[in-house]
Amino acid sequence: MHFAVILRITGILLSLFSLALFLPVIVALIYGEDTIHTFGAAFAITMLSGLVLFLGSRDKRELRSGDGFFITVLFYSGLGLFGAIPLYLADGVHASFTDAAFESLSGLTTTGATVLSGLDELPRSILFYRQLLQWLGGMGIIVLAVAVLPMLGIGGMQLYRAESPGPVKDNKLTPRITETAKALWYLYLGFTILCAGAYWAAGMSLFDAICHSFSTVAIGGFSTHDASIGHFQSPAIETVAIVFMVLAGINFALHFLAWNRREPKLYWADREVRLYLTILAVVAVVVCFILIEHPGASDSPIRDGIFQAVSVATTTGFTTSDFSLWPSAAPVLLLFAAFAGGCAGSTAGGIKVVRVLLIYLQGMREIRRLIHPNGVFTIKLGLQRVPDRVVDAVWGFFSVYVIVFLTMVSLIMVIAPLDFTTAFSAVAACLNNLGPGLGDVALNYASLPAQAKWLLIVAMMLGRLEIFTLLVLLTPAFWRR
Repeated sequence: MHFAVILRITGILLSLFSLALFLPVIVALIYGEDTIHTFGAAFAITMLSGLVLFLGSRDKRELRSGDGFFITVLFYSGLGLFGAIPLYLADGVHASFTDAAFESLSGLTTTGATVLSGLDELPRSILFYRQLLQWLGGMGIIVLAVAVLPMLGIGGMQLYRAESPGPVKDNKLTPRITETAKALWYLYLGFTILCAGAYWAAGMSLFDAICHSFSTVAIGGFSTHDASIGHFQSPAIETVAIVFMVLAGINFALHFLAWNRREPKLYWADREVRLYLTILAVVAVVVCFILIEHPGASDSPIRDGIFQAVSVATTTGFTTSDFSLWPSAAPVLLLFAAFAGGCAGSTAGGIKVVRVLLIYLQGMREIRRLIHPNGVFTIKLGLQRVPDRVVDAVWGFFSVYVIVFLTMVSLIMVIAPLDFTTAFSAVAACLNNLGPGLGDVALNYASLPAQAKWLLIVAMMLGRLEIFTLLVLLTPAFWRR
């Protein structure tokens, strides 16, 4: 373990993040707000800390794979704590450090769970900053750093493998990892610009359009209004949100290949995308049917049903109405749909659709083996055979996921006086990077005790880094390397 190299790179990444604090300052100047000193202080603290870590080490050796895991976890947790500084210092927020850290890490992990209320009255620079955190966390700020670190003499492949979501992480879109990171970010930026333009054309103000494009493409769910997308009461805006939530839930590598080759048929040829779209469609139909069968549950059952199905199933977390008040079958179905989440390589949370697909295919293979004990059966995605090592990894991930989930539900019920519905949905919403839950956390998480919030912060981190990246650091074997 090269601790000097790790601290040096962490210092570089912190320094890069500090530059992002200038953007809310511009917003504060435009709207004449007095939060400039808040972001100025946060910038100074973050930049100084980054420079101290960077200048304190002259070790320029190449990263090893294990170092990448440690840097990823250290950076996400450290960035979350430094990102909490503006929220903690801002006069209009009135947040404790626990609440500020919860909000910051919820943004960076694109969870969207919030402890804040009265968003409509908060300074616009603070609102913009919350959205910016989600946008930076959406594709992963470490992937952005991969494009920059080689210019500083530091290889980035280890960081890319540690942070990239999905069961198969060695595929690169271009021969050089730097070019891969740039391709992903150009695509991500392009989606954001298109989404902002569509929101603006649909009737949002320019400020709201930019802010909501950040959280839509990042599948984060933060909004500048307490009522979320429901604030606008606009079918056009909801349609834009649905389209870009669906697109952002698809593998960005697939977007790159389809657009680079000018072959839209690649989307439908992808088995994971077909299952992903099928899940969204089925959940939407069932939820709409439930709402239609219960008059009074929603004024617009089809419109609300489709929007909430897409929003929750993709783990975005936007709302047009309080779905926790719907007939119980609907919110439970929505919550379980979020466990699958989006496609691997997307900005969505959850287990990922490709893992659900591989678990199903492995189950079918075991049934065929029972019928034909001497048969040899392979699992394929499209025309490609899936190695048994990948299938084993998927089952291992799913097993650990279930154990972690049940353990956290039990822990949060021990440390906080919560009913089972609240505890179950809070852990599910944070571990799947969804945001809104049921029961006492349907609107926000402000009522939870500090211990429960820190436990849920860990759940957000586990979900964003797909569990193993964080858990591997807890094994003695890792530190004996």
